[in-house]
Amino acid sequence: MNDVEEIIVNVEKSQQWHHLLKSVDHRVDKTLAILRPEALAEHRALLAYFGWPPKLLASKVESGGLSKLLNPLLLMHGNEKNSYAQSFHVLCALQQLHSRREARKFKTLGQKECEIRLWAIDELVTPLAVRMEYHFVKWAEQPEFMFALVYRVTRDFMEGVSDILQPLIDAARLTSYSANEAWVSAMVHILSGFLTKNVFPALAERYKEKDMKLEVISLWLHLVDLIVAFDKQMQSLLRYETCLLFPDAQRRGISVLIVFCDRPDWLKIWAKMELKDGWKKLKAVLKDAKAWQIDDKHRVDFDVSTICKTFLLSSREAHKAPFVAESALKIAQEMIDRCQTLPDILSRAKFVRSTVARFFWYFSNVLLLHCRNAELPPEELDGSAFVRACESINAARYVESKLQEWSDDASFLEMKIAENNSNMQEQHQGFYDDCFFEEEIKCLAELETNWLMEIVAVLLRQFENLTLEYNHTEDSNAFIEALQSLKNQLHVLKKNLNGKDFLDLWRSVADGLDHFICGSILGGDVKFSKKQSNEFGTDMQALFLVFQPFCARPEAFFPCIRDILKLLAMSGEEVKHLLVGKKSEKYMQSYGISHLRFDQVEKTLRKLKF
Repeated sequence: MNDVEEIIVNVEKSQQWHHLLKSVDHRVDKTLAILRPEALAEHRALLAYFGWPPKLLASKVESGGLSKLLNPLLLMHGNEKNSYAQSFHVLCALQQLHSRREARKFKTLGQKECEIRLWAIDELVTPLAVRMEYHFVKWAEQPEFMFALVYRVTRDFMEGVSDILQPLIDAARLTSYSANEAWVSAMVHILSGFLTKNVFPALAERYKEKDMKLEVISLWLHLVDLIVAFDKQMQSLLRYETCLLFPDAQRRGISVLIVFCDRPDWLKIWAKMELKDGWKKLKAVLKDAKAWQIDDKHRVDFDVSTICKTFLLSSREAHKAPFVAESALKIAQEMIDRCQTLPDILSRAKFVRSTVARFFWYFSNVLLLHCRNAELPPEELDGSAFVRACESINAARYVESKLQEWSDDASFLEMKIAENNSNMQEQHQGFYDDCFFEEEIKCLAELETNWLMEIVAVLLRQFENLTLEYNHTEDSNAFIEALQSLKNQLHVLKKNLNGKDFLDLWRSVADGLDHFICGSILGGDVKFSKKQSNEFGTDMQALFLVFQPFCARPEAFFPCIRDILKLLAMSGEEVKHLLVGKKSEKYMQSYGISHLRFDQVEKTLRKLKF
């Protein structure tokens, strides 16, 4: 039959004799339909003769015992071992032929590729499944016993599978197969099959009943906890396995969470439960008085010497984020960890969208509400109000950075690609287009920007209110009072706001003050004598000193004020030349004026008294 397959492959290359090839394929399929059942029946009889399946000693499992199971595969000797090897080789040879034919049909005829499993391993597992399910039914209220039994049987028979079966597989030239992987995958399939038929359907039905919902949620999440722990145990048995040709295909079945891949309704129920549980945990954290506190022992303050380092914020302390931000990330990470062994990437993406993504939308609303409760009226500005706003901004910045970091991980990149390929989401242009948490990051970034601008606006309005007298009479006392208030507020913000956002904030404040003071001078009626010009210069130097702790040359952030100071310092002759000269930017730049229009320069110069 292998010779026939070889001839078919050679004939196919000539792209002729299609009807003849179909006829031959049909005859071979009929022959295989007879040979395979006969070979399987002989193999089963041989296994039964050797004492397979062994007793599972379930009583030991119930009592917590861990006595090792006797493995009949390791007890075979002489003729028995040779007979088993011959029968195993026959099954492998048939499977190899079957695999070649299926691969060819998939390639040339477009037929669906079948799932590749080791028939000989299945013959070991099928009778074991019957015995295990007998015990599973008794443990409906104690599912941890099911997982313990499957793991123990898998682990205790691993040695025989590896030492006895792998050499037989290699001899049969099934080079893409691992006996251990096939064994573990088949054992996982026993448990996932039982849960699919006997456990989750009942739980899903009971979930529809209102009075049973809380109980079902508890049982469901407990079961998922057991599955996650079990999957890790089973995959740890394959820690040193390598599968070079078909890693994804073979590892697909090595997770009991596969029960959710073919049942999107169950996946949706699970996601709802996880989201509700996560939100419940977050609400408990928010009730703690320390939720919005920052660890002062590890507070990272912003100064000129560390200006570059502030762009590499990583830890919560560096972001000056409150504890609630770390708690939210921890809760989300737990949700992600619980679905990591979901074999289907798209199912995993749907689960994360329904849990983690929605959770962060809720969390952003928590931050927004915390900001709104800050109440920032410029008339009665309170330092504690700024602190509350800073707490939300820092939390948003920290969570945003973590979401970007998570999105750069290979698993999230795979999920994003799977979503794009399935046309789950519309493609649209944007900075975060290739980012899994694109929308959540945008939402947090918008919150940061809006409230930073709110703080800037409040500071500027307060400064304006305090300097109303100064704008009309050039009363320096009013100006100094405004500067002192501004200095105090900036000190509070510097202490409580993360370095990156504080950098943006003080520069925005400086820019706003530059335009405000410049506009006040141009729109006012005050005339500048030599004395008044000097006093104005002194006041502006005091303004620059307020920003001195944040940069080496604060005057560089007040370009309009610098130009006005240059104009006020001009002699009468220079004023005449400038007023009668060319009204061009290049001409004004020759006098060092580069940020005022000529009409603004003219207004300022006409206020001078010589």
